[in-house]
Amino acid sequence: MSRKRPTVADIRAMKGKRQLTMLRVMTLEEAEAAEKAGVDIVSIPPELLLNPQYRDAAPSLFSMPGDNFFEFGSTDDFVRFAFKLYKAGADAIYCAAGFPTVKRLCEDNIPIIGHVGLIPSRATWTGGFKAVGKTADTAMQIFEAVKTYEKLGAFGAEIEVVPVEVAEAISQRTSLILLSMGAGTGCDAQYLFAEDVLGTNRGHMPRHSKVYRNFAAEYDRLQQERVAAFSEFVADVNSKAYPEEKHIVRMEPTELAAFMDKIERA
Repeated sequence: MSRKRPTVADIRAMKGKRQLTMLRVMTLEEAEAAEKAGVDIVSIPPELLLNPQYRDAAPSLFSMPGDNFFEFGSTDDFVRFAFKLYKAGADAIYCAAGFPTVKRLCEDNIPIIGHVGLIPSRATWTGGFKAVGKTADTAMQIFEAVKTYEKLGAFGAEIEVVPVEVAEAISQRTSLILLSMGAGTGCDAQYLFAEDVLGTNRGHMPRHSKVYRNFAAEYDRLQQERVAAFSEFVADVNSKAYPEEKHIVRMEPTELAAFMDKIERA
């Protein structure tokens, strides 16, 4: 039996009842796998949602497209971007832009997911790519940001690399759906990147990530097989082992004779 795609109201009703699962997926194949595995929420590139095949691959995934806010320009640009994606079937929009932009989107009833804690596009303000909220003052700043999102009408927020005690205390004091990336189980969803889960990430592996498969090794093996196959092809051509009789088409002898006669006379 196929799953029903949840609404914002459905996700809100799940707060505090069970841990939701969330992945950042980048391809139709990953989205289809998330659908079949029973993942609840996916973060996706905008262009993936706009692919006409996306909802065939992921009919019941609560899908949240988004990108760094500086890719879009002004608030008006972001609003146009959000409406385009909402019309295309987005269930919520990720927005790490300033609160005025969030306010404008929420006033137009677009379900918005904000971002608190370690925000990659603003990491310079919090000391780089490291945990945020380890002091009482910085923890309060996260809480205040969550409450501001709540006041503006946002639906939820990603909370990234924040001490588990802080994240849990905040989650208990907000109506927002908090998506935990390295912030513990006191939040509403556990969020990982598919590239980490699948083992395709060849760069820095975050503390909160967990590798379930080693696709990188398989890709390396396949690349070696590509090189070997191409090398065999080159060798066959050089030795005239390719093409064989089965790879070519021959002309009927009478037609060939007629053609040769014509070409000679031409």
